[in-house]
Amino acid sequence: MSATIGRARVVVAGLGDTGLIAAVNLARYDRQIDVVGISTTSAWLSGRDLGLRLARPGRWADQYNIAFSRFRALDRTRVVHGTLTGLDEGARTVTVRSAEGATNREPYDALLIATGVRNGAWRRPDLQNQAGIEKGLALMHARVAAAESIAIVGGGPAAMGSAAQLAEAFRHKQVSVYFPGDRALTRHHPRVWDLVRSRLEGLGVRLHPRHRAEAPSDTSLSSGPVRFATGQAPAEAALVLWAIGRARPNTEWLPRTLLGAEGFVRVEANLSVPGHDGIWAVGDVAASDPLRSTARNNGAELVARNIARSLRGRGTRTWRSPSHAWGSVLGPLRDGLHVFQASGGDIRYSLQVDDLLERHVISRLIYRGVRAK
Repeated sequence: MSATIGRARVVVAGLGDTGLIAAVNLARYDRQIDVVGISTTSAWLSGRDLGLRLARPGRWADQYNIAFSRFRALDRTRVVHGTLTGLDEGARTVTVRSAEGATNREPYDALLIATGVRNGAWRRPDLQNQAGIEKGLALMHARVAAAESIAIVGGGPAAMGSAAQLAEAFRHKQVSVYFPGDRALTRHHPRVWDLVRSRLEGLGVRLHPRHRAEAPSDTSLSSGPVRFATGQAPAEAALVLWAIGRARPNTEWLPRTLLGAEGFVRVEANLSVPGHDGIWAVGDVAASDPLRSTARNNGAELVARNIARSLRGRGTRTWRSPSHAWGSVLGPLRDGLHVFQASGGDIRYSLQVDDLLERHVISRLIYRGVRAK
């Protein structure tokens, strides 16, 4: 449908961290665009701050598990709770299987693919309602709380953040981290690792560099021992958290012609899918750069603007990837929230300031208003 004739319909496939922000930004064009969001969860369920999710699930849920009806910007957005099962480019429809088992087709003028990835024990593609989400959070926390020792395998932000949060919340537990290189956080500026290492050691976390673990096929929470391909003796632990970044894109419902060799959605510099009219991708599912960093760095805002401009026949803008990863690595700790910059610098906010930022700045500027629970 031409954007000059009637209203255009944009389907946002996936309402996770990036898809939600994109939908919120698309809703700003409500005079020209109708937005339909499709989500496997009945409320927004973030994949961020795994450590906080495990250590303090109540606080985590207050920030990262929010009913869609609380987002003011989504008041005119229709949210469909279901699983995507197919795409028909000729008919310009996606097929959705609802929570009740019915199959429906959703037409689109523009389709934004933001279905993300599955990863370890916390990012899952399953169809979940709120009761199931809350049960899952409670079960994971109970397993962590019951374990006397915890081994964390991985060298990225999820591993380091989990180590910090668990070590601070459970001071009596032994928390150890195993990673393959001489240093962790290799996608960050080198100064970031120096700061993070010092903070983890201060919390009593045992760091084990040059330990490449033999990962099982199922990287959910498990028990030890952890065995290493680098020759060290196996490490015993009551609980093993696999945070090794083995991300698989949620793209089984898409034709192979949209995907690269690893299954991620191919995109141009403006985040459109090459050779597929009206289809865009953003977030962890989009093969934008080696870090797939449109999940951050204003990727959601840019793609929403580009979709709206494209529907009006206007030119689009280019997304540029950062030289290093940036943001919070450890999550909120008792001494505040540390935000690391791409240049390696560190800004610390007190917990009071972090709470004000979350409640008043982030909720208003990024999500354009979140109603009280």
